Amino acid sequence: MAQTPDPIRLLFGLKLKQIRLDKGLSISELAQNSGLSISYITEIEKGRKYPKTDKIAALARVMDVDYDTLVSLKLNKKLEPISDLLRSRFLTEIPLELLGIDPSDLLELLAEAPAKVSAMISTIMNIGRSYHVSVERLYMAVLRSYQEMHDNYFEDIEDEGDRFLTEFASGHASVDEALLTSLLRTRYNYQIQPFDRETHPELAALRSVFRPESGTLYLNSHLSSEQRTFILAREVGFQYLNLKTRPYTYSYVEADSFEQMLNNYKASYFAGTILIRRLDLVPRLQELFDRPTWSNEDFLGLIQSFHATPERFFYRLSNLLPKYFGIDQLFFYRFNNTAGQTNFHLTKEMHLTRQQGPKSMADEHYCRRWVALTILQELAFLQKNKNHVGALCQAQLSTYADTGNTFFIVSVAQPYQPHQQQNMSVSMCFKLTDTLRSKMRFLNPLTPDIPQRIVNEACERCGIFDCRERVAAPTVLQKKRQIDAMRKSLEKLK
Repeated sequence: MAQTPDPIRLLFGLKLKQIRLDKGLSISELAQNSGLSISYITEIEKGRKYPKTDKIAALARVMDVDYDTLVSLKLNKKLEPISDLLRSRFLTEIPLELLGIDPSDLLELLAEAPAKVSAMISTIMNIGRSYHVSVERLYMAVLRSYQEMHDNYFEDIEDEGDRFLTEFASGHASVDEALLTSLLRTRYNYQIQPFDRETHPELAALRSVFRPESGTLYLNSHLSSEQRTFILAREVGFQYLNLKTRPYTYSYVEADSFEQMLNNYKASYFAGTILIRRLDLVPRLQELFDRPTWSNEDFLGLIQSFHATPERFFYRLSNLLPKYFGIDQLFFYRFNNTAGQTNFHLTKEMHLTRQQGPKSMADEHYCRRWVALTILQELAFLQKNKNHVGALCQAQLSTYADTGNTFFIVSVAQPYQPHQQQNMSVSMCFKLTDTLRSKMRFLNPLTPDIPQRIVNEACERCGIFDCRERVAAPTVLQKKRQIDAMRKSLEKLK
């Protein structure tokens, strides 16, 4: 990972530029009077260079400020939020270049309108504190943006996966639990041991723990075969890709750095490439898309044929569909629900394009017409009344009442975290466009075997007043209409 710029250089550059502007000096005037070159002062102000003592003294003399004032890292009150940002873990740990941001450009933005930018930063920080935004959530938001910029497809990791398959699973030999266990033990000197949630209840939510000092990987004994295989493949990914900075628990207890989270993503991506090979999946998807009708059972069978969890399979789809099928207007989301309860929690989302779809909402009720929620309700009913085990698959064409946009959505529900009595649904959503119809034959024309529903975002925002599934009043919508009526009355007063 590239080194991020030194915050001290950035702070000095920002302070130098602000004092220069306050004194009414141009860069050329400062350069001429201090004996420094224009290009050198420009590099200082962009935070790329930090001058030596004699040069700092020359700059201070020309601008008529004390040497100590110039080198002090303290900014005035208006710029304190900028100082906090430049000193924070955000700047020192997140590689801004991954997001296409040159840190010097960021500094230039800060210097152009420091008071306004400072106010904006202060506002964002206050919002973050009010909503208890953790460092992990901030890192995850940055990672999601990075994935979306690249359509969640990374050719370099795909190539590393192909190289691994050529070396250890040539032909069509599968990468299974036995092969991964053998590699970890013989090639990377791992010890692998189970732990039980009954004897370690505080670790029940963790799937694995790695202790680097002993090279021991502890696996939750209640994992499914698919979950164990993925974790082992992920561990191989850390070693094969030589990713040193990494988390030691899965899932996170806490993230120590963004690099740790990024490397975890790379190892997980690698695991997907060797467990669900692109050369195997792409032609099978093509065959599925060429069919004249849709089958929930066949799609679920496709997932199971790769011995993958539905979540892992959908995630692999998000890697390959944009690259190999040109289907990039899609999003993925996961809901959790405790069987018998009416609360649904959006626990993961990824949007490859800024399309309408589920977003994290505070104190609002997601539309109960979404297939992601109805399938969870059906699964809970079958578990209670018919002793159902295993997964369900359903598809839906969802048309948003407000925008008219239609999405083809495939959702799979399965039991999840039995110790918490929670089920989980994962859904892949595709915007219905001419391109999608040309790729998925069963959508052109629309097949009657796919249910169609009018949906909305949340009950609080919904104008479908005869909705039988409504669980909350449209308070947000009502408030909006009250404000609109007030505006119209104010216009009349003019």
